[in-house]
Amino acid sequence: MANRGPSYGLSREVQQKIDRQYDPELEQVLVRWILEQCGSDGGSAVAQPAPGRDGFQQWLKDGTVLCRLINSLHPRGQAPVAKIQASAMAFKQMEQISQFLQAAERYGIAATDIFQTVDLWEGKNMACVQRTLMNLGSLAVAKGDGLFVGDPNWFPRKSQENRRVFSEDKLKEGQSVIGLQMGTNRGASQAGMTGYGMPRQIL
Repeated sequence: MANRGPSYGLSREVQQKIDRQYDPELEQVLVRWILEQCGSDGGSAVAQPAPGRDGFQQWLKDGTVLCRLINSLHPRGQAPVAKIQASAMAFKQMEQISQFLQAAERYGIAATDIFQTVDLWEGKNMACVQRTLMNLGSLAVAKGDGLFVGDPNWFPRKSQENRRVFSEDKLKEGQSVIGLQMGTNRGASQAGMTGYGMPRQIL
């Protein structure tokens, strides 16, 4: 893959706007979670990244950390990424990122919340990478399967379905009730009204 030079004009403005969306505080939370989560998978310890957007990007760029992360959220023997290996070859690194993205979608992350491979590999949209990882953490907490490692308060809570089941009697009972949003005539009377066709009395 060819290296891209610096962008100019409108492209530069767009890129600067994307770069401003990157959250250094969220980066710290994500790094802390990934280190704890990957430390529980029984493999070798994951190295701490250099602070900052570029350090975060270089840390995740080859896809090995991401693949270990998604594997740690599955029970032993059900890991979605079978083979994880560090490689200096660009296509191998992008292939591992793609494997993570496919596994994340199967895990339950919406396709609209998933970053593109080039967003991470070229560092074009690291804010989008952060959002995907934040959604993954939120979903892992919400599943409550005991595989999440870390503080659940690091991530916003995902809403849970609250299905209600009513009996037939209860449903029939509800059909006879007039809801207040339909209006009410309680307390109304025809006192003081004139008959149809009669002129209004203005006092």
